[in-house]
Amino acid sequence: MSPPVVTIFESYGSGAQDVGPRVAAALGVTFHAQAFSSEELEGIPKPDDDGLLSRVFGVMGGSYAALEGPAVAMAQRDDHELVLSNTRWVLEAARAGAVIVGRNGALILASWPGALHVRLDAPVDHRVARAARTGGISPERAAKRQRREDTVRADMSIRLYGWDPREPTRYDLVLNTSTLDPDACADIIVGASRVKSSRTAPAT
Repeated sequence: MSPPVVTIFESYGSGAQDVGPRVAAALGVTFHAQAFSSEELEGIPKPDDDGLLSRVFGVMGGSYAALEGPAVAMAQRDDHELVLSNTRWVLEAARAGAVIVGRNGALILASWPGALHVRLDAPVDHRVARAARTGGISPERAAKRQRREDTVRADMSIRLYGWDPREPTRYDLVLNTSTLDPDACADIIVGASRVKSSRTAPAT
């Protein structure tokens, strides 16, 4: 059988950083966190910065209205290169077996044999309280991150891959982490992963 593969998409503060490593340890594969942390998203560089985040967020918003002439072509090229690089990374990780948070894994690996796709969610107040507690930040700062991050992460997927990761039908499981603790979530995901992979032909 192919190594286990689980993708996780979470709304901000849903606890993927607690659930994901538990799942990876139980399945004997590597855990991969979000490509961009909450701290990185919070500190988005200024438009004149040449870093990766600047190139990503410089074309956010669904249009190139702020760009002109050659800048449009350059932004489109950066989009294309980012998509290719991320897709290659996700496929390589899947071949080795992995628990992958974000990175558009549910879309890229939608037809990957045996891969289980999971969304973690919870009411906003619960997510904000959890993020503040686990991140050692104030509830006000966590609430600000939640409003921005839930939008930005979805916008990145829509912008770069043309899909909305908040759509529940993309996933095999949607778990409410306000009623299920990390151990319970991990047990459910591990069990579902083993069931799905046992009924699926191995990847070639």
